[in-house]
Amino acid sequence: MVSGRIHSIESCGTVDGPGLRCVIFLQGCPLRCRYCHNPDTWQTTGGQEVEASALIKMVLRFKPYFNDRGGVTLSGGEPLLQPEFAAAILQGCKEAGIHTAVDTSGWVDPAALARALPYTDLLLLDVKAVQDDQYRWLTGRHEHRFLAALDYIKKEKTPIWVRYVVLPGINDSAQHIQKLKELMSSLGSQVEKVELLPYHPLGIHKWNRLGLTYTLEHLQPPSRSSLEVMARALQQNQTNIVA
Repeated sequence: MVSGRIHSIESCGTVDGPGLRCVIFLQGCPLRCRYCHNPDTWQTTGGQEVEASALIKMVLRFKPYFNDRGGVTLSGGEPLLQPEFAAAILQGCKEAGIHTAVDTSGWVDPAALARALPYTDLLLLDVKAVQDDQYRWLTGRHEHRFLAALDYIKKEKTPIWVRYVVLPGINDSAQHIQKLKELMSSLGSQVEKVELLPYHPLGIHKWNRLGLTYTLEHLQPPSRSSLEVMARALQQNQTNIVA
């Protein structure tokens, strides 16, 4: 039996993939994003241990509510930090005819992608930054592993929704937009949608509770109009840009 550690479960999620979804948040993350709203998912020893078969059985109970659009999404943390566990859940759901999605930072070993992608209908790819120096500043890691994973994802042709958290004055300049357009272009028709997610400070209380220093407390969320301007600048071909 395959087991792993989860942080929590959202039974009726509406923002992590198409339709109504059961979102399973796995424990553990290799990144330390400055704007993370779930720092309590970072530690691999946190959360609770659960068997994959038990989670599949739970998801099956929600199947009547998914209709033809919903399904299950693995999120985190970084769900592919537990590749065998993630793959077991995804495979069980696929075999039951349930749509599967994985919300990943892409900062993962290609071997983890090789385990999970055969059972993944949609990849929600969280692009943290488009330059190595900023990637390192925002996440504490170099982007080389993300780029290697990106090469593997391109070969697999898995449909993608790109997600990009907009940090005003940090990653929304014309240069950043151009770099993001180049990344999208390199993925071609795999990109079905781009979600520009406004920065928000709603996780500060978790940082405080964990005794962590939140360095973006001064930052204000982007305005609606600025997101719309960015969306128009990113528009290319028929890609659906959502701000």
